[in-house]
Amino acid sequence: MGAVIGLVVVGALAVAFVVSLTLRRHGESDAAQRDWTATSEVFKDPTTERIMRVWLDSAGQRHYVAEK
Repeated sequence: MGAVIGLVVVGALAVAFVVSLTLRRHGESDAAQRDWTATSEVFKDPTTERIMRVWLDSAGQRHYVAEK
């Protein structure tokens, strides 16, 4: 019984890991919208190793878009 529970836990963790790789992070977008303004702020995402640029929309909300 304990081995079955262990397998279920390991399986759930594996699924969670794979799903986390495909989800975008808070504020992350695939591309900037026309009304957004690029800032000079760029950073390297420590998890994905991607270079991200910060964009601002007209309401002042921050959006993060990977640099090409």
